Amino acid sequence: MRITVGMSGGVDSSVAALLLKRAGHDVSGFFMLNWEDEGPGHQDTSGCHADADRKDALAVCARLGIPFRSANFAADYRTRVFAHFLAEYRAGRTPNPDVLCNREIKFGVFLAAARADGAEKIATGHYARSAFDGGHWRLLRAHDATKDQTYFLHTLDQDQLGAVVFPLGGIDKTDVRGIAREAGLEVAAKKDSTGICFIGERDFRAFLATYLPAQPGELRRPDGRALGEHAGALFYTPGQRSGLHIGGRAGGSGEAWYVVGKDVAANVVYVDQGHDSPWLMSRSLRASDVHWIAGAPPAAAFECTAMTRYRQPVQACRVRVDGAGCEVAFDVPQRAVAPGQSVVFYRGDECLGGGVIGTTDAPRLGEPQ
Repeated sequence: MRITVGMSGGVDSSVAALLLKRAGHDVSGFFMLNWEDEGPGHQDTSGCHADADRKDALAVCARLGIPFRSANFAADYRTRVFAHFLAEYRAGRTPNPDVLCNREIKFGVFLAAARADGAEKIATGHYARSAFDGGHWRLLRAHDATKDQTYFLHTLDQDQLGAVVFPLGGIDKTDVRGIAREAGLEVAAKKDSTGICFIGERDFRAFLATYLPAQPGELRRPDGRALGEHAGALFYTPGQRSGLHIGGRAGGSGEAWYVVGKDVAANVVYVDQGHDSPWLMSRSLRASDVHWIAGAPPAAAFECTAMTRYRQPVQACRVRVDGAGCEVAFDVPQRAVAPGQSVVFYRGDECLGGGVIGTTDAPRLGEPQ
C-alpha cells in the first residue's frame, strides 16, 4: 500500500516508517508543524524544538530513502484545539488537548492532506492496535501496556480507524529503540517528548497567564475557613500538590496539602491534607460528548472498566447511557477525578470509546461541617 507516516522526529514514528518500508509498502514521511508562538516574526520560545524535530524527521526519511514533506497546521491547531483548551480552563475545567489533537489534527487535517496526496493509509508511532472484526473496526490496547495510548485515541471514528496503521502496536518500547539502533537511526536514543508541546519547557502557570489573566484569591479549607492565598483559581486542578506554598499549620495533620476543588466564579481554591483526602474521592461521574468507536454503545446499560486519567489502572464500573451522555458508577471510590478530563471505557483489550467528565459526586465544599 501507499502509506504516509506522520513523522514527529522521534524514535517511535521513525521506527514505524522503517518497519513499513521493510514490509514492502510505498512509504513517505510527513512532518506537521502544529504550534507557532504569536509575536514578531513568530519567534518560537516554547521549547518545543519544532525546527530540530523537523530536521530529525527529514534525516530519518533521507536514511530510509523515502520522500519527505511538511506542512504548517498551526492555524488549524489554534482554532480546533487551542481555543477549546483556553475555553475549558476559563470555565474552571482541566482539558486534555492531546485527545482533541488526535481527532482534529493527526486524524483530521493530516489524514485529509495524506489522502489528497494519494495515500491509501496513514501511519503513526502511537502504541495501539486495530482490527476489523464483526463488520467494524476495533481499537485495541498495545502489547506494551506501559506505553499504551488508546486513552488518547478514544474519539476516533470508523473512517479514521480504518485509515490508520499502528506498526508499533505489538512491540515493546525497549525493542523499538533496539530496532532504531540496529538501523543506525540517530534518533534511537532521543528523549521522548512529554507534556503539552505548545507549553514546552515554560512554566505552565506563566504560559496560561498570558492568555487567561487571573487574580489572586483565597485558599480555603473544605469547611470554608481561610488558609492563605492562591495565584488564580484557573491554574489549579483536583489532586494538585505543587504551587500551593503552604507548609505546616497549627492543628494540621502534618501531611501534604492537595487541591480538592475550586469555585472559579468566587475565585476560591479548596485544599485539604492527605493524598487520599475524602474530599478528593468520588464514586460516580457524569460525562458528556460521549463517543463510541463502534458507532453505538454496547448497550443502554453495561459493565466494563474505565480510566479517568492516562496510565491509571483500569477501574471496574457500570455505565448507563442517555442521549449524548452517560452516568458512570465505580465499584470503588476514585481519587481526584477532574472535570474536563476524559473517562475512557474498555472491555478487556478493546477501547469502547469515552467522554468528557462533567460532574462527580465528590463531597460539596465550602459548607461548615
